[in-house]
Amino acid sequence: MVGIVLASHGGFADGIAQSAQMLFGEQDNFAHVILSPDEGPNDIRSKMEDAIASFDDSNEVLLIVDLWGGTPFNQANGLLEDHENWAVVSGMNLPMVVEALTQRMTNPDHTAKEIATAIIEPAKDGIKTKPTDLMPKTEASVQGGAGVAKPAKSIPEGTVVGDGHIKYVLARIDSRLLHGQVATGWIPAMHPDRVIVVSDSVAKDEMRKSMIREAAPSGVKAHTVPIKKMIEIANDPRFGNTHALLLFENPEDVLTVIKAGIDLKTINVGSMSYKVGDINANNVLSMNQDDVDTFRELEKMGVEFDVRKVPTDKGGNMDAILNKAQSLLDEQKK
Repeated sequence: MVGIVLASHGGFADGIAQSAQMLFGEQDNFAHVILSPDEGPNDIRSKMEDAIASFDDSNEVLLIVDLWGGTPFNQANGLLEDHENWAVVSGMNLPMVVEALTQRMTNPDHTAKEIATAIIEPAKDGIKTKPTDLMPKTEASVQGGAGVAKPAKSIPEGTVVGDGHIKYVLARIDSRLLHGQVATGWIPAMHPDRVIVVSDSVAKDEMRKSMIREAAPSGVKAHTVPIKKMIEIANDPRFGNTHALLLFENPEDVLTVIKAGIDLKTINVGSMSYKVGDINANNVLSMNQDDVDTFRELEKMGVEFDVRKVPTDKGGNMDAILNKAQSLLDEQKK
């Protein structure tokens, strides 16, 4: 595994590392070092060397620094002289670090140099403006949004593409829908070509739909559809080559689509935000009685639950979570 070191002037590297690990969870062979105002070049170099010495393998190391020509860069560059497999990338931003961790997770055989090359474009693509016309004309193309969820007009209705059935690479309950953990963790891990948010309420909200489109990583189309439309899409044989990641706000919507015939055997349970009347079943799942009853009904139908925020998390015990939730709800009624 490639070891990754973030280095910066001041606390920048610390903050970027904290943000990245909020999305990916704690990372091995991942370090962040800073140059404080009262320190010099030897101090930051020593911190880099200590960080690298803590890695399982120091043969492949990627150093990501803030400024080209700054002290962290110069010291990182000096370390490269004796290590031909290492690489340095400057201009550190969060999309760059997220992509580095994604590359390392999904391509464990990649070298430091291969990851260095792979993180440049995502770092650039992470720079966008609102309004979009503030972007320089030469960069405007990176802000293209995805269209609506429908097959190409050139495919006649009734045409069977592939085997005529959508491939569901992941179905996830997450009240935050398409956000950082999904965009940087689940999408690279599951490789969908389409993300579909299934929600009657969100499908009516143009602002949220726009935000969802813009949150999708490059190369993945994102759509928001009401439940009825999702059922139509699932039965349309023209989507036979589609690999979809489905996002639901709650278990009730999942139950509705499964009863309508959408074949979802496993549901990833990510997060359910608190609403008035809910209890906190754990630190990320808040439920009411309807939610617990729905999960139990899904369970009786043979649906399995994968309780993880990100792919690298250890799976939780859904039965234990539901038992705790029911106990707290019973206490609430007294």
